[in-house]
Amino acid sequence: MSKKIIAGGCSFTLGNELSDDVDGKTPSEKSWAYKLSNKISAEYVCTAFGGLGNQAIARRVFQNISKNLPVDGVVVMWSFLSRYDWAMPRHRALEDTRWTSISPWDTNAGNDEAFHTLQDSETQQQQWRTRQETMQDTGVRELAESVYKYAANEYHETYLSWKSIIWLQNILEKKKIPYMFTLADNSLFYNNLEKHSGQDRFMYDLHGEIDLSKWFFFGDRCMGFNQWALLNDYERGTTHPLDKAHEDAVQLMLPTFTKLIGGR
Repeated sequence: MSKKIIAGGCSFTLGNELSDDVDGKTPSEKSWAYKLSNKISAEYVCTAFGGLGNQAIARRVFQNISKNLPVDGVVVMWSFLSRYDWAMPRHRALEDTRWTSISPWDTNAGNDEAFHTLQDSETQQQQWRTRQETMQDTGVRELAESVYKYAANEYHETYLSWKSIIWLQNILEKKKIPYMFTLADNSLFYNNLEKHSGQDRFMYDLHGEIDLSKWFFFGDRCMGFNQWALLNDYERGTTHPLDKAHEDAVQLMLPTFTKLIGGR
């Protein structure tokens, strides 16, 4: 029986803008997660989707564990702090008729920034237009405007992300499913670790619950995939590292992946 690997993350795991990306929804076979799974000839179950925040990433991995038992390993590339997962009143256009992820780009001001950023990709612009139509129809746009105007802040976003990481970590350990975590963006730890250590005992202790021995970092100070790709001048699409960055990232990640998952 072949092994089964579940992958979680956002567009950096799904593989948006990679050479085999046709619709922004189908998991790429050029992505780091697919390539790692392929190294051990494992069945690949991708729960990643563009725009997901860390609450949504944890939720979707958890939902798929019970659907795919037995699971031989989980890999997750955690995302940006500023995205929120929300259970809305039921609507057929929402995930499972209920769930949505929001980001600063879903506000009126952010939407203009998004179209400017995506101007070189008609495919991504069309995907964004479709998303914004759904946001408007379901009332999510009004929610995003309120959240980012009145409530969003880095402290709360860090708390929610770390809590989601610990929640999924504890579930995987309870179920004895081996896992490897990594990150797309430095902000998950880099902006906050030292800031909170001497100022806020709660956040310092919360961070202490994260088992960093199960993580892969792309460099010193908890470097993320995106910053590593920028630092090393890898070719990019509008907002994502392209094929070569994923290929080389796999070679860096493989020893840790083999130690935590692939050697079992």
